[in-house]
Amino acid sequence: MTYLLYSWSRLLCFFQATSVFVLAFMMLSVCYDSLMRYVFFSPTSWSLEINSFLLVYLAVIGAAETQSKDAHIRITFFESMMPPYIQTLSTLIISLVGISFSIVMAWKGGVMAWQAAEYGERVSSGFGTPLVLPYALIPIGFIALSVQFLPGIFKPVMQIFKATKSS
Repeated sequence: MTYLLYSWSRLLCFFQATSVFVLAFMMLSVCYDSLMRYVFFSPTSWSLEINSFLLVYLAVIGAAETQSKDAHIRITFFESMMPPYIQTLSTLIISLVGISFSIVMAWKGGVMAWQAAEYGERVSSGFGTPLVLPYALIPIGFIALSVQFLPGIFKPVMQIFKATKSS
């Protein structure tokens, strides 16, 4: 079990490192495209397409790493005024909804990727990127996110059981 947790944390570190690299590449390529477009009047043919796909990468791959640090934006004003039992129940419900949503998105993203691969779909541009590449990011990212919601289910359940035993 320890090896599995270690491997998972290393995968999240890899996601974080690649997300930083992707963000830096996007910044440089957008600056390059802007320079080419407005200074040399010769825009790139690849920048918009590549950056659109990389934005998908940042959104879905970065979500699991963000969830692991509990860094998603949320409004805690009302939750902080509730008793601890309701806060625990709230965490459990949010995690259950999150994992359900992530599983559905992974399934539908997997279907999209499978169909894109099966039919050989490509972007209708000069670059002609196979759509299976960006579509495959969706199930990968949402599977990782669903796994990351698991502690949000197990911790509250354990707290509820501890509270029930002590009563």
